[in-house]
Amino acid sequence: LVGEAGAVVGVDATARQLAVAQEHRGWHAERFGFSNVSFMEGDIAALERLPLADGSFDVVVSNCVINLVADKAAVFRAAHRLLKPGGEMYFSDVYADRRLPASWRDDPVLHGECLAGALYWGDFVAMAKAAGFADPRLVSDRPLAVTDPAVAAKVAEASFFSATWRLFKLDQLDAQCEDYGQAVRFRGRAATGEPLEGADTFVLDKHHRVEAGRMFPVCGNTWRMLAETRFAPAFEVFGDFSRHYGLFPGCGGAMPFSLPSDRAGTAAAACC
Repeated sequence: LVGEAGAVVGVDATARQLAVAQEHRGWHAERFGFSNVSFMEGDIAALERLPLADGSFDVVVSNCVINLVADKAAVFRAAHRLLKPGGEMYFSDVYADRRLPASWRDDPVLHGECLAGALYWGDFVAMAKAAGFADPRLVSDRPLAVTDPAVAAKVAEASFFSATWRLFKLDQLDAQCEDYGQAVRFRGRAATGEPLEGADTFVLDKHHRVEAGRMFPVCGNTWRMLAETRFAPAFEVFGDFSRHYGLFPGCGGAMPFSLPSDRAGTAAAACC
């Protein structure tokens, strides 16, 4: 995805995992025709200890790791520091519908199941904003079923969700979705530089699926996420911030995740 001129840096705290990654570097280099991946041993909650320059990355990615870290706020602060203006943290993790007991962190089973360290989604949103990511966007989510009876008994009434979020480093984002009468038009997947697979639709998040060629009204924050990031070449953008029309319709503050079918209808989802 980054191409021959780009670079990818992998960080892991486990030497054995890094050894496996190093063993396969040659295979990937031969397959793609260039070698642009390096690996570092380190703690993602202490990235300041690694020789990584501030404001030097376009994207930071993570897959179901942050729930295992004690100081989650440090991870988000470090990602914000390392990203370029307009850069993005794109990651998946496990979340809960409530704050979990601190005692769970000492339970090896719940820790191993990635449940003990699951953040209450509301705390995550506050934590992300405190790190500088003013408008966290939920891309996708699904309920997690706890099928082991022993584990289910331990977690009681708590509900868990697997969710993918994207956090943009944009300084001028509003605290809420504000309406400035703006719109965007997607030029098509070919303009994104991504592989041409599936429908000619750009998915920004759970509530923004933009079909190619269609005029799509957006709030000011969404406008910036498309006009002031790496996605800009793929969009025509219309309007500015000279006139404000109030809060963008449909925004709210309820839990953003989709509930299991047996609990559907008990809570409303937010627009973003």
